[in-house]
Amino acid sequence: MQDLADAAGLSLAATSYALRGIRGSAATIARVRELAVEIGYTVDPIARALASGRTGSVGVSGSLRDLWQQDFSVLLTRALRSRGRHATIADADADPAQERLIVEQFAAQRVDGVLVSPVDPTADYWRLLGPETAVVAIGDALTSRPGSGSVLFDNRYGVETALAHLAGLGHHRIGLLAPALPTTPGRPAQLLAAEVAAATGVELVEVSAPAATADAVEVAASLLTGPDRPTAVFCLSDSLAFATYRAARQAGLRLPADLSVVGYDDHQLAALVEPPLTTMAWDEDAMVEAAVAQLDGPRDPVPMFRPELIVRGSTAGPRG
Repeated sequence: MQDLADAAGLSLAATSYALRGIRGSAATIARVRELAVEIGYTVDPIARALASGRTGSVGVSGSLRDLWQQDFSVLLTRALRSRGRHATIADADADPAQERLIVEQFAAQRVDGVLVSPVDPTADYWRLLGPETAVVAIGDALTSRPGSGSVLFDNRYGVETALAHLAGLGHHRIGLLAPALPTTPGRPAQLLAAEVAAATGVELVEVSAPAATADAVEVAASLLTGPDRPTAVFCLSDSLAFATYRAARQAGLRLPADLSVVGYDDHQLAALVEPPLTTMAWDEDAMVEAAVAQLDGPRDPVPMFRPELIVRGSTAGPRG
């Protein structure tokens, strides 16, 4: 570092800031990085961690076959990078066993923090991350690890709003397509859907499907067969809604004339499919900011985000 600072004509601190891109003019940052390449300087992460007690690394975990979680993970990594931190991304693949391995990996790597969309927020393995590691759960709180930060979703409002929209259009038999989690209890949104449907007199037909769009098509198709098929499907992710589009077309059903579909993410593709998808939208930028900020300490009260219904062309009243 001293050799690099001497070559750049800067102090050690200014050289360090320029290398990390967090201080200094664009020209200074570019010049320091070019000089680092010329003299063969690279940062030793172990030495940095020993000197500072921090690795600068934050683990990011989610089920990345879900399209919205893919995009959200990208937003988290960008926010971390803007703060001089780097992300280690891991795919839990909607599998608690895989999620446990990821937690063990993060603990072994001594990451400074973890941002996680948990598969199983009640699991004991979250305790493997010691109190020195800042952990922030996005969506559901980690009940087995008190003191963790949280960014919560107002799923009750989201489910009530989506089902009320369909019921208001005249749909009385509605399919519910939920992510399949074979070894964990029902997710809060899924449990709330049954409760809300019972309170409003809507008949709900529940089916679980894989998170990946292509894998979910066959499961979605099972909802759409028979004379008593639902006239609408509420999907607890836009990935599952896209699978329902494909299954409906294979069954010869027109959207929304024969079938209405509502999603739950407002993924960037929701406005591009045909017909554009009616879905629940989240303030992603605000959620990312709230999650990353809590790496420096949980907030009180815990931030909770309420989704907004975006009505597009995939919903209409049932034919006849």
